[in-house]
Amino acid sequence: MGSTQPQLSWPFEGDAFPHDLLAIIQRTVSAGEFPALTVIHDDEDDWLVSDGVHDPNGAGASSVLHLHHVVDLDPSLAQLATMPPGHVAWRSTASDTWVIEEWTYADD
Repeated sequence: MGSTQPQLSWPFEGDAFPHDLLAIIQRTVSAGEFPALTVIHDDEDDWLVSDGVHDPNGAGASSVLHLHHVVDLDPSLAQLATMPPGHVAWRSTASDTWVIEEWTYADD
């Protein structure tokens, strides 16, 4: 996939997301229509945020935005700044606790 931001790498200073960190964010999440239920920190230091319901790969389904916009909508995402590359955080509902597990792309 290739990183969207080679100038920023994990771990982040102060265990907090940098204000200018970019992420691939599903539009349903960035618009506040659905909560973030899946957050991936891939092995190339990219961050992906989806609603866990709709296909994030469809035309226009996702866009590259600053992650802080989604953290502003859901402050619980801030705790994921310490999640290492190659991991996914997921939850079934917005009120559930994040579960963090190892993760790779399906074709790996």
